[in-house]
Amino acid sequence: MTRRQRLLLVLVLLLAALFRLTGLDWDAYEHYHPDERYVSWVATTIEWPDSWDTAFDPQRSSFNPFYWPPGASSAGIEVLQDQPRDFAYGHLPLYMGVAATRLVERLRPLAGLLPESWLLASDLLNGAGLVEFDHLTAVARALTALVDVATVFLTFTLGRRLYGVWPGLLAAAFLALTVQHIQLAHFFLSDPYLTFLTTAAILLMAVTAQRPGDLRPFVLASAAIGLAVGAKFAAVMLFLPLLLLMRDAALSERQAAGRMLLAVAIAALAFALTNPFALLDWSCPFTIPSTTIGPVTIPALSSGSCYLKNVLQQSDMVGGGISYPFTRQYIGTRAYIYPVLMQLRWGMGWLLGLVAFAGFGWLLLRALVGVLAGRRPGLDRRLQPLLAGSWPPLSAGEGVVVAFALPFFLVTGGFFVKFMRYMQPLLPLLVVAGAGLLWQIARQRRRIAVLLAGLTLAATALYAVAFVSLYAEPHPWVMVSRWLHENARTASVIATEKWDEALPSSVTVGGELRSRNVFEAVELDWLGGIGPNDTTEKLAHNLERLAASDYLIVASNRSYGVAGRLPAYYPLTGRYYAHLFAGDLGFEPVFVSGRAPRLGPLWLWPDRFEHARLQPPPLAAEYLASRPLLHLGYADESFTVYDQPFAIIFRNTGRLSPAEMMARIAAP
Repeated sequence: MTRRQRLLLVLVLLLAALFRLTGLDWDAYEHYHPDERYVSWVATTIEWPDSWDTAFDPQRSSFNPFYWPPGASSAGIEVLQDQPRDFAYGHLPLYMGVAATRLVERLRPLAGLLPESWLLASDLLNGAGLVEFDHLTAVARALTALVDVATVFLTFTLGRRLYGVWPGLLAAAFLALTVQHIQLAHFFLSDPYLTFLTTAAILLMAVTAQRPGDLRPFVLASAAIGLAVGAKFAAVMLFLPLLLLMRDAALSERQAAGRMLLAVAIAALAFALTNPFALLDWSCPFTIPSTTIGPVTIPALSSGSCYLKNVLQQSDMVGGGISYPFTRQYIGTRAYIYPVLMQLRWGMGWLLGLVAFAGFGWLLLRALVGVLAGRRPGLDRRLQPLLAGSWPPLSAGEGVVVAFALPFFLVTGGFFVKFMRYMQPLLPLLVVAGAGLLWQIARQRRRIAVLLAGLTLAATALYAVAFVSLYAEPHPWVMVSRWLHENARTASVIATEKWDEALPSSVTVGGELRSRNVFEAVELDWLGGIGPNDTTEKLAHNLERLAASDYLIVASNRSYGVAGRLPAYYPLTGRYYAHLFAGDLGFEPVFVSGRAPRLGPLWLWPDRFEHARLQPPPLAAEYLASRPLLHLGYADESFTVYDQPFAIIFRNTGRLSPAEMMARIAAP
């Protein structure tokens, strides 16, 4: 690398860090991401054991994420004690977040040497005196951001190894600006860790493919696979490119089997060291019923493994075997097309997404050509003109990328549940492929390739700047909470929707902490009954609670976005929302709040209402009409609901009875 190239790499990494560390307090530490909230809650009980006698006892250990330890406590929150808990995440990110927090706690005296307004001093070094629940979240978010910056560096290294320094720099710049990565780096979750370790494993396997006689990268790749599985079980697919290495290394069957056993042993050891209670805690009995597949009957399986139970529950959810209200947004969505569309529209942006997926297609077609040429020797001569142009034979390192990326995409893209974050492990590989394609085009059409790369970088940078700008705005749920504390009478009855955030939060207003407990809360369950269970009885039960409420909070489109779009599943609930938004039920919208990616005055607005086949309430329509909006279509709920929801407060001004509301909903 030249000095200029090194300088560019440093600038790319600094830019990645800037985007990822900006807005760590995006929710004012109100813990509005429910998965992160649960992980942080569990993390408050992970402590160094008082005695090694209890350290590995599942029911007494303060290391076990599957069990609330006896005597656990944390200032400012309620912590359960001496009972099982579900934990559907890998141990490794949890332990790393806790370890980083304990390290930073030792450095707290340094906060006094820095300006109080600095994030490092106030939040990370805890100069502001945050309780453990908040401080742990702040530090763990910062660690997640740094892990993702490390993924940007690994992306450069992979691109450099496959195509050269300049394509590596271009791939790193692409990933540094990728909004999906920037957003997920703000959450204390396992996906960025999985992506980092997956990229590391692919890089090490690419090195192994190029140097098959060197065992060091092979051993490190095996360890990275074990750590990746320790972050999230989906990483087991990393064994597929490892099998490819065994085939291509010209080893005997005995040597290949020995190498594979060594890899499995190393991966298992890395997994066991970072996920000890996946092996130790067998206090969660469950049974998998017997299944008949053709002429084969698989007998029922009983186990007590808490780890396997959580993995299987997650597998049932993503496959659609368990129907949760927060996954019903995916009813009617198309496998493969929907996740790609969401990445093009929101996760990566159109230009970067097209370049990245075109690069992926370029790899797949070259792999197919190579397979066909290998099976039909006469075909090689006829394909030679094609292979000599933009279609060089697939390199060993590229083969490793394809051997993981294609099966991962086929499995993940075919899930019923299509959360955008599920695609994150692919994104570093896709941007490397996109950079490689542009580099190949540059060999014949340099100006076109430079123009494409420049436009893609510029458009993606603008989108990244627009996205990060939303963190400069207060979180809509904080604004909703402040409005209620300032305007609603004490003891007002506030209705919220189940499966959404239970607002208002306890927030500071005018320098005084206002508790949510000054209000009476009721909960409406609109998504609980589906199809034949979306009955008049369910509607009447909810309307009774609604009629007794002073305010109604619609915190996001989680409920109405599903009910309005799926009249066959929610025939009555969909009508309820249409009448509520039209003002027919005596509830008047009095406050709305939202935020979105913004370039100056222009908002990049995700659709909430048209996709749900609903008209927004008048005040919401006025709010949207008063702002210059660039409508980019529907966004996956998981992309908007945590850090950029659109919330509406309704006041009960009509005071209609449940019967009156029922009659209006039932009317033609």
